[in-house]
Amino acid sequence: MKVGYVRVSTAEQNTARQEVLMKQFGVEKVYVDRISGKSTERPQLREMLSFVRNGDTVMVEAISRFARNTKDLLELIDVLQKKGVEFVSQKEKIDTSTPTGRFMLTVFAAVAELERGYLLDRQKEGIAVAKSQGKYKGRKPIAVDEQLWAELFPLWKNGEISATEFMRKMGISKSTFYRKIRV
Repeated sequence: MKVGYVRVSTAEQNTARQEVLMKQFGVEKVYVDRISGKSTERPQLREMLSFVRNGDTVMVEAISRFARNTKDLLELIDVLQKKGVEFVSQKEKIDTSTPTGRFMLTVFAAVAELERGYLLDRQKEGIAVAKSQGKYKGRKPIAVDEQLWAELFPLWKNGEISATEFMRKMGISKSTFYRKIRV
């Protein structure tokens, strides 16, 4: 069975182009994630990995849709190979059923990881330039009602209210609460 995997980085991005390609490839079942590829903890990826079985082929439009770094890619391919599942990336013309395909997979994964590193470096450089020009100020601090904080903090500190209740009454998130109590 041909099984497709489609991924875009955000919910706003469109998967149509990749889904059309899956139809052209004759894919019978498609899994779609709308989440960053920097982690392999993606719901549809996990479901697809548990679904595939010996003799299946996983089809992707491009390696970058499947994994963002060499380590993750090779680990995912290893999971597939242990299950007897082949991997095909159309853009790079990689097919793990051949020795050349397995070799090319490793090379392209390393290049994709290098490009991702370059992208992050360029992003950091751009932010640094914008900061130096006063155009990038980062996220605005979250406003906290200091009077309410002063009333509730001793109650929490003495165990009279829970941290959850404190956060609810303050209308703040867990990260804001813990960041503020560290200061």
